[in-house]
Amino acid sequence: MATEGTKENPWKLKTPPLTSEYEMYKALKDDKEVIMCVVGKTTLMYDARCLNDLHEMLKAHGDWMELGSADEQKPAKEGTVEAWGRSEQNPNGGWYGLKKGLRGRFGMYIPPLMEHLGLAEVTHDAKGNKMRAI
Repeated sequence: MATEGTKENPWKLKTPPLTSEYEMYKALKDDKEVIMCVVGKTTLMYDARCLNDLHEMLKAHGDWMELGSADEQKPAKEGTVEAWGRSEQNPNGGWYGLKKGLRGRFGMYIPPLMEHLGLAEVTHDAKGNKMRAI
């Protein structure tokens, strides 16, 4: 069987409220490791270092953190995973989302992957989901 997390064998995930399915896989783009996120006919792209960086930040945070998912064009609620994923103070110096116009939703799509990989716990309520490092 092919290694999980490839284009041929993507991770099959659900959004935190468990209402929508999507797929993710690692790829190389311009010699940079990225995470491709396929939601229906839309493909988003995130810098793969976000997994380690977010895990480290959550460990330092030490408690549950609200996800706060938002589209790129909308402001992210302060103190959320989404806000951190856009912040100039994160290790990336800004957006982990790499596809202009589709850089948001970091707090929707990355946490379930981290949960799947055993790096974090994620709540699965209808709204207001949170995550914390394992």
